[in-house]
Amino acid sequence: MKIVTLTDGETVPALGQGTWTMGERAARRADEIAALRAGVELGMTLIDTAEMYGDGAAETLVGEALGPVLDSLFLVSKAYPQNASRARLATACEASLKRLGTDRLDLYLLHWRGSVPLAETIEAMEALKTAGKIRHWGVSNLDTDDMEALIAAGGDGCATDQILYNLGRRGPEHDLLPWLRARAMPVMAYSPVEQGRLLADRTLAQVAKTIGAPPAQVALAWVMYHGDVIAIPKAGTVVHVQENRAAADLVLSTEDLAALDTAFPRPRARRPLDML
Repeated sequence: MKIVTLTDGETVPALGQGTWTMGERAARRADEIAALRAGVELGMTLIDTAEMYGDGAAETLVGEALGPVLDSLFLVSKAYPQNASRARLATACEASLKRLGTDRLDLYLLHWRGSVPLAETIEAMEALKTAGKIRHWGVSNLDTDDMEALIAAGGDGCATDQILYNLGRRGPEHDLLPWLRARAMPVMAYSPVEQGRLLADRTLAQVAKTIGAPPAQVALAWVMYHGDVIAIPKAGTVVHVQENRAAADLVLSTEDLAALDTAFPRPRARRPLDML
């Protein structure tokens, strides 16, 4: 499994497992549990979830599926912005820990920026870290100006920025990714295949055919190419997990990358950060 190095030198898998919409339908529960377990067995041991996902249903599913091995995983969850205050973050974290069935998170993220001052969120995150409830903290959906404000507010301890990033969403390459790379802060890319919508793109299909790999694997391999981006696709079946895992072993050539750049050009001007 490819790895990505965090700012403190700890390494995590470059390919993890997302859980958005998981745990919300009883008919899919058995398949989703089997998928999460299969992914862990294949080395996809970074699990991303959030209190927002199904109002905690995804966290509960993760706890049910992976309870016996949670201590060996890199567990990520996210807090609503309204809960990211000095008064509420500890309570939100405890609720997530209870649903997951664990006593710690490896990474706790501010889901997006809200009205709570960043300095207060940083203080609350650091307090959780001191208490041993979390090992790292970070943010999600913060653009370059937000990240600059975070650092100015004392956020040097931020471990990552989780953003919407894929072949069709290359706006972060203009200034956000260079800003993060200059600080050795890796990115977590959610919806790395645009929730499957990229797979309908004819150009991607043509490039993938030339490469000799399925479009989804090509799109995932592209996201992980630079070595400092963690992809967290969601897969609800064992077969889908296995297909995703193969992307971590796919090597894109210079010609492949050039073809993808032509098919999915980077925006020429800065764009605001997209989010779903």
